[in-house]
Amino acid sequence: MNLISKLPGPLLIFLGAFCLSFGGLIVKSFEGSTLWQILFWRQVFFIITVTIFLYFNYKKNVFSKIYLSGIPGLIGGIILGIGFSSYVFAMYNTTVANTNFIIQTQTIFLAIFGYFFLKEKISKITLASIILAISGLILMLGNTLSSGQMSGNIVAFVMPITFAILILIVRKYPTVDMIPLQLVAGVVAMIIGFLASTKISISIYDIFLAFISGTFQIGLGFIFITIGAKKTLSAMVGIIMLTEAILGPLWAWLFVNENPSFYVLTGGGIIIFAVFLQFVSSFKGKNKYNPQ
Repeated sequence: MNLISKLPGPLLIFLGAFCLSFGGLIVKSFEGSTLWQILFWRQVFFIITVTIFLYFNYKKNVFSKIYLSGIPGLIGGIILGIGFSSYVFAMYNTTVANTNFIIQTQTIFLAIFGYFFLKEKISKITLASIILAISGLILMLGNTLSSGQMSGNIVAFVMPITFAILILIVRKYPTVDMIPLQLVAGVVAMIIGFLASTKISISIYDIFLAFISGTFQIGLGFIFITIGAKKTLSAMVGIIMLTEAILGPLWAWLFVNENPSFYVLTGGGIIIFAVFLQFVSSFKGKNKYNPQ
């Protein structure tokens, strides 16, 4: 853990985004497992990974750290757990490109929610970003109305919305420790997968994929991002995280022959540009680095 903490923050964010970018490819590679079985086993290994990480960081104070996060921590964990669940559902029912591009609208939702709930002003650049992102979404999703992917696309929006709500909670309660939230989120998503599954037994091959997904993809991914975000400008975090949106569809194209349409790529490109504009705006605003 000390070796990881010594790495530069931006590099850790990139490594985290790189790990997360394999999510769609892994979900598409399961053979025979239902989406709820995938969710259950993925979260089992995620919980184990996060528990080990918490032990190395907090030793015997793990449970006290979870307790000290209080109601905000519990609510944040539940919200993140719902986001984990919607991710698997979306990847199972629509394309990797659609899901990854929709996820990137989280910064747009954050700006909108911040305006209504935190009374944060929306600049002209942010307003332009919102309009651009909506235009990109309309273009991207318009050609999937008759392709059977709409349920996955709709559920994909749960992820950026839950993330935006989670960030609002952290801003409202800045003393909340984000790491214990991940353990709560993993348990919530695991319970959802267990309750929705008719059975949890899957093949050895799929267990291996779940292990890769829970341990390396989201386990290490979130650990890298959690540590890296502490010593990286928040706006820079968002820009580097765009790596996930670019690499995710690339892996799906290379290894499972999932070819995004022209409209999806164009609309997704507009969304990424809109998000980039928002991050540039945040550099000029109040998003200054705070080592605390």
